[in-house]
Amino acid sequence: MNASFQTIDYLIFIVYGITILGVGLWVSRDKKGHEKNAEDYFLAGKSLPWWAIGASLIAANISAEQFIGMSGSGFAVGMAIASYEWMGGLTLLLVGKYFLPIFIEKGLYTIPEFVEQRYSTNLKTILAVFWIGLYIFVNLTSVLYLGALALETIMGIPLVYGVLGLALFAAAYSLYGGLSAVAWTDVIQVVFLVLGGLATTYLALDQVSGGQGLIEGLKVIYDRVPEKFVMILEESNPEYVNLPGIGVLVGGMWVANLYYWGFNQYIIQRTLAAKSLKESQKGILMAALLKLVIPLIVVIPGIAAFVMVNDPEIMASLGDLAKNNIPTLEAADKAYPWLLQFLPAGFKGIAFAALAAAIVSSLASMLNSTSTIFTMDIYKPYVNPKATNKQTVRTGRVTAAVALLIAVLIAPMLGGLDQAFQYIQEYTGVVSPGILAVFMLGLFWKKTTNKGAIYGVLASIPIALYFKVAPKGWSDNPLFVNVPFLDQMGYTALLTMGVIAVVSWIDGKGQDSDKGIDLSADLFKTSNQFNIGAFAVFIVLAALYALMWN
Repeated sequence: MNASFQTIDYLIFIVYGITILGVGLWVSRDKKGHEKNAEDYFLAGKSLPWWAIGASLIAANISAEQFIGMSGSGFAVGMAIASYEWMGGLTLLLVGKYFLPIFIEKGLYTIPEFVEQRYSTNLKTILAVFWIGLYIFVNLTSVLYLGALALETIMGIPLVYGVLGLALFAAAYSLYGGLSAVAWTDVIQVVFLVLGGLATTYLALDQVSGGQGLIEGLKVIYDRVPEKFVMILEESNPEYVNLPGIGVLVGGMWVANLYYWGFNQYIIQRTLAAKSLKESQKGILMAALLKLVIPLIVVIPGIAAFVMVNDPEIMASLGDLAKNNIPTLEAADKAYPWLLQFLPAGFKGIAFAALAAAIVSSLASMLNSTSTIFTMDIYKPYVNPKATNKQTVRTGRVTAAVALLIAVLIAPMLGGLDQAFQYIQEYTGVVSPGILAVFMLGLFWKKTTNKGAIYGVLASIPIALYFKVAPKGWSDNPLFVNVPFLDQMGYTALLTMGVIAVVSWIDGKGQDSDKGIDLSADLFKTSNQFNIGAFAVFIVLAALYALMWN
């Protein structure tokens, strides 16, 4: 596909690139008389204000898997995929109220560090290795692949060169500057992300309405494909296996969201870098409010593309460009890149910068968190316990570079994935239920023991695989079950909690663990501003689901 970039588009994209690199390197500089230490590199000196935290949370979260993958799912499924975003907003509020106070009180650098304080060094190491593997082999590789796929579809850049270019761009500022560079550039990334996303949404809706604008476009796509605006899918729906009806509200999606927003290092790290707990909670509230509008810029364009592709009159009005790489249900992830070619001069550059911002900001966040976990939870305790600040920071940079190199080598092998957003959720779901079980019981049940947690997290993998993989020819065997992967995650989490509870009760003889966390009502008190904002988010979500229940 030829994106037909004009001079203005190239200029906008170059300005974007120079701005990100310039700001990233400027905030990364060593202040006169001060050598960068571990807190500076991994936690931005604990100096982030609420608006930087909120922007960075969204920039780290929204990546190619949303712009490309979730738009593809919008094309194939419809608004039901938006539950990941909307339920994510609700989850953020729970994390801000009930998890963050404990994490910040303990002065954590990493999530595995909490495991060490609550359980043991052995369990911390097991989970640290889990996370490093997950970030490199699932998250980094899939974001690189999807981003490069978009470059290939829009600009004709070969996939391998796209992977390499994105990796080098993310590395250029994040490896040197650490979380500070990542977080402050994220503020700029979010501006491009939202503006570019809204531009694409407006254009797509304007096209389907014959030039009548955004509101009329929404009416048209709703009238043409009302089934795409059903939030709770019936069992007869072919996509029920990915979004199992009421299970998205009361089942395994809670496992996916609580794990992602509460115990995922590359997300929670920026909240640990706040000036204070209240500042961090304000940032989380801002992110929750932004999550309400994200489906407008990542899901609606996919639905609009579906209407355009299936309407001969609209396709005819689009001219020859419409014939390039037409998205289909079998190749749904082409929907968003396909739409970008119809943007007018100038808007192409903004939209492309938005896509690049989404990809690069997530890559930078994942790299920084991978290096943080390896450096603080493996290198420092096992390799060099007496490491100086200089050695610690250098190790963080080298780790990020090695992780990126591995991801660059693997990413091109992911070719052929369709609905990549679902792929990422599904394979993360093998690991996340066990980790969530360990954290939830560790936080809120004082009788949980280290032995119980270790048995639970190790048992969670075969439990997850039992639900996911039946031996060849055994799919109809009554010993195995065939349930949607979100339900699999819910069952795995519950069974893992059962294992942890039984082993802990036997191991601790029913007594509280001496590492149990003392909780008080005062610990979970939040400001009136947070409470009012949280109530507003809840009301909006309730209204959205009521309007689009079926």
